[in-house]
Amino acid sequence: MSGARAANESAPGGARAAGGEASESAPGGARAANESAPGGAASPASLRGPLGLTPSQTVGPFLALGLPWPDGPQVVDPGADGAITISGQVLDGAGEPVPDALVETWQAGPDGRFAHPAGPRGPRPGPGGFRGFGRCPTDAGGRYRIVTLRPGPVPAPGGGWQAPHLDVSVFARGLLDRVVTRIYFADEADANAADPVLAGITDPQRRGTLVAEVPAGGAAGDFRFDIRLQGGRETVFFDV
Repeated sequence: MSGARAANESAPGGARAAGGEASESAPGGARAANESAPGGAASPASLRGPLGLTPSQTVGPFLALGLPWPDGPQVVDPGADGAITISGQVLDGAGEPVPDALVETWQAGPDGRFAHPAGPRGPRPGPGGFRGFGRCPTDAGGRYRIVTLRPGPVPAPGGGWQAPHLDVSVFARGLLDRVVTRIYFADEADANAADPVLAGITDPQRRGTLVAEVPAGGAAGDFRFDIRLQGGRETVFFDV
């Protein structure tokens, strides 16, 4: 991942459409057919003026038609040793829940290896049932919940180590593309302090938007992480 994107760089639903302005004339400069009606009377087509941009398509709100699957939120069996739960809400710029978003997570296992042959430390052999990838749609209250294992540290591209974290993609209505962030853990203070990605975010409040907290009164292994798509407390997103 590259550097953090500035807050509110693009508001969901307000991103510019791709491409340039629509052409006002037919190819080769020829006038469009039916520019004027028989007898010289102006046709409806000639009264409309230049054509506008074709509306852009977004990544929602049709995600529920085929992307979720029953055990998508369960990266590991909930009864597995060491299973943890990460839950929270996806919120818009007004702090309102986004009810039809999709949250995807990708992570290393506790040994710092990914369930992928191209992982930087080689593929991980187990434990059985851990796939590293999760996908959870939000409910009517914008809530999501992922059951997984706490990841281990992974090598940093420039040397050193990245703190335990999950890579997160969020899809939602009004977005022309996914937004990408990370989830770190509040109880990994030493590892977080040495993480090169977190170190690149100098504002402590902005850096804090990437850290999952232990909720008051929560059970052991429960973490809370809200994703704010816009606004003064917008989650840090990355250019990828």
